[in-house]
Amino acid sequence: MNFLRGVMGGQAAGPQPSGAETIQKLCDRVASSTLLDDRRDAVRALKSLSKKYRMEVGTQAMDHLINILQTDRSDSEILGYALDTLYNIICNDEEEEQDESEDEAAQKQADDLGAQFTEQFVQDSEHVTLLLALLEEFDFHVRWPGVKLLTALLKNQCVQVQGIILVSPMGVSRLMDLLADSREVIRNDGLLLLQQLTKSNAAIQKIVAFENAFERLLDIITEEGSSDGGIVVEDCLLLLVNLLKNNSSNQNFFKEGSYIQRMKPWFEVGDDNSGWSAQKVTNLHLMLQLVRVMVSPVNSPGATASCQKSMYQCGLLQQLCTILMATGVPADILTETINTVSEVIRGLQANQDYFASVNAPSNPPRPAIVVLLMSMVNERQPFVLRCAVLYCFQCFLYKNQKGQGEIVATLLPSTIDANSISAGQLLCGGLFSVDSLSNWCAAVALAHALQDNLTQKEQLLRVQLATSLGKPPVSLLQQCTNILSQGDKIIRRGSKVQTRVGLLMLLCTWINNCPIAVTHFLHNQENVPFLTAQISENLGEDERLVQGLCALLLGICIYYNDNSLENYTKEKLKQLIEKRIGKENFVEKLGFITKHELYSRAAQKPQPVFLSPEQMLFDHEFTKLVKELEGVITKAVHKSSEDEKKEEEVKKTIEQHDNIVTQYKELIREQDAQIQELKEQVASISSQNEQMQTTVTQQLAQIQQHKDQYNILKLKLGKENQNQSNSQGDSSQVNGLQTEELTQLREEVEELRKQHTLLQAQLHDKDALINNLRSETAEGSAGRSDNTELLKELEALRSQVESQSAEINQMTTERQELLRRAEAGSADAVSSSGGSLDAAKMAEVESRLAAQTTETDRLKEEVKSLSESRAELEQQLATATSTVAILQTEQAKLQTEVQESKKEQDDLLMLLADQDQKILSLKQKLKDLGETVDDEDDLDTRDQTDDDFEEDEDED
Repeated sequence: MNFLRGVMGGQAAGPQPSGAETIQKLCDRVASSTLLDDRRDAVRALKSLSKKYRMEVGTQAMDHLINILQTDRSDSEILGYALDTLYNIICNDEEEEQDESEDEAAQKQADDLGAQFTEQFVQDSEHVTLLLALLEEFDFHVRWPGVKLLTALLKNQCVQVQGIILVSPMGVSRLMDLLADSREVIRNDGLLLLQQLTKSNAAIQKIVAFENAFERLLDIITEEGSSDGGIVVEDCLLLLVNLLKNNSSNQNFFKEGSYIQRMKPWFEVGDDNSGWSAQKVTNLHLMLQLVRVMVSPVNSPGATASCQKSMYQCGLLQQLCTILMATGVPADILTETINTVSEVIRGLQANQDYFASVNAPSNPPRPAIVVLLMSMVNERQPFVLRCAVLYCFQCFLYKNQKGQGEIVATLLPSTIDANSISAGQLLCGGLFSVDSLSNWCAAVALAHALQDNLTQKEQLLRVQLATSLGKPPVSLLQQCTNILSQGDKIIRRGSKVQTRVGLLMLLCTWINNCPIAVTHFLHNQENVPFLTAQISENLGEDERLVQGLCALLLGICIYYNDNSLENYTKEKLKQLIEKRIGKENFVEKLGFITKHELYSRAAQKPQPVFLSPEQMLFDHEFTKLVKELEGVITKAVHKSSEDEKKEEEVKKTIEQHDNIVTQYKELIREQDAQIQELKEQVASISSQNEQMQTTVTQQLAQIQQHKDQYNILKLKLGKENQNQSNSQGDSSQVNGLQTEELTQLREEVEELRKQHTLLQAQLHDKDALINNLRSETAEGSAGRSDNTELLKELEALRSQVESQSAEINQMTTERQELLRRAEAGSADAVSSSGGSLDAAKMAEVESRLAAQTTETDRLKEEVKSLSESRAELEQQLATATSTVAILQTEQAKLQTEVQESKKEQDDLLMLLADQDQKILSLKQKLKDLGETVDDEDDLDTRDQTDDDFEEDEDED
């Protein structure tokens, strides 16, 4: 302990040991001390030295500290010291805070030291498993340093530690429990731990998501105040971004769990948006990023469209548009909001239509698109904001032919409104502005209004521009080509690379797959010479891209040429290229586009992201167009006239075949229409037939009804005639109809009598069955009385056996007593001095022993016989018990059958009563008809029925 006091700051005599020696002695004390207090003090001392002597403590004490974690699990204090010490030697954050003034080499050495100790710790996966087990301890001094240590391990060796945690049973679940800890320090550090854990590991991201992470994180964000919250909200949002980014399974789970709806309150902003704190800006920025993750263009189209629909239906898109049009919003939040709205509406018609209907709160109200385009072509606006507006406009027009038509319509002469600013006017103003960035943005925006839309390409050819006073207007296409060909004569900045690249991309998109636009372009005599001159010149590095785009534009003119102009047919243009440029040189210049370093960057994703305005050269959709056209243009240039003729012949043949196929298709359509018409006729005829059959059935029923009425009237008329002719012979002068009815009634009476007899027989059988059941029940009760007697006899036998066993035990005790006495008498006789024995006494003892032995044998025989009789009685008892159970079961069955028989008997009696009523009614009818009816059967039946009722009542 004196040594520890010296280490912890006490003064000691003599020279002071070095740091390495002190650490070595402390490690020896940790390894060899048997008292827990000594080990705890040594580990505490190592913790205090771990920051200053990080290298020495890490190399000498790590194994001892891990051993402490394994063996001293019962003491939370020493565990906390050990975990803190390991954290100090592994984590690099402390070094960064202390050594800010050191050079980069020293900092890199410190980072390497942390990575080295981390690698040493995770070499054995059991160490990480042990650390996960320690996180289950609720003690603050154990759980908190454990969380920090695991976070440091993940920072230094993320992939390896992730693999160990992934295969550890309940490893991720233990870490998720940290979010439910009531102590905010542990919960907040748990968020940092999960951030490191979920980086670039889809399997762990799925497990964390299905551990109800979304629900917990959104609850924490709400509790902390959403966008007005602190850094805890930021940590939660970062973790959500990790879980959802590039993970389609988690995105689908987030959408299906209705968590998108819970994001809407985050974006509720008030009228006064001044004075936003830096933390609120960060939080809202991350919230917007989270929305973009769900609708990112890199996701699958189906999942993106589903999330876009949910955001529109829950009102999230409307809330974002409110922020977009609000005042006082910070510039970076406004920029990110524009990017978010862009991806929410991209490619979904319903969202795009809603965005087109949004108006800015101005006087008079202006469409949001117009307000945004005003910012894009304004060179005083921030560069990132202008890029965001361009991206928003591109997303609004993506797969939106309706929106494309509306934009192009604002440029047509018939729709221009001089009193208001339209989107088309802003694009034209930006296209011919003095700012090259505005030129490029306007050209790209206008190109997106023509993307994959042949109708709008043809409509845009009608646009006329007034260049100056006193000169006739020129078309928009002509003005763009004039800027390219004449350069400084029209606009000084026309020669700038960015402006020229933008105009060339617009022209290529415009005339692509549009032969009419190609014809308009070639109609200007100056265009083709300008393009060939640009391609053939040997210009600098900056101009090579312009040469490549000119080659692409000329190639499109060849590929989509309909040969309507004699001077610029396909063949003549290819001859011109071969003479002026050379085919190989032309193809080489065309390849300059894809070889440019900014081309591959623009081709990666749709959003225009540039570090500086000078890098703004390529558009994402245009890179797709170049990739599509480069190969076909190369083939078109190398084709000879013979190949062209063959190809034309093949095309004509194909067209002929297509025409034949079209004719057959039309014939088949006509036949299908005829078949469908015939089917409809058959269906109508079938329905008419069914209606007619129904009418016939109704008419037949009416005829039958009329016949019945006629027969009744005829019968009444016959009776009246008979009464008038002869009132005494009613019974003998019945007409044919009355005789037939009388015979039918007699047959019914006979049938009812037979049924009555059969029911009587069934009733007697049931009575006999009931009597048998009653007798069996009585026998069962007698059997139960016999069983009771057997049980009584068995009890008597048991008592007798017990008394006999008691007598046997008593006899055995007496015999042992006699034997003991005999042995004692023998010993006394042997020890007597004279050695003379009393012969009479010995004889008496022997005789008694013999008698006792005989009695013992007899008792053994009796015990054996009693045991056998007892076993027999027990067997009889078991048999009697089973017999009783069987009898009870049979009794239950008999009672059930008795109840059923009684129920059946009641039913039979009801049937008999009904039959009696029927017989009486029939007899009454016979009497009315004049027949003589004997009432004895009726009386007998009634007497028998009364007797049966009396017998049943007696039995009950």
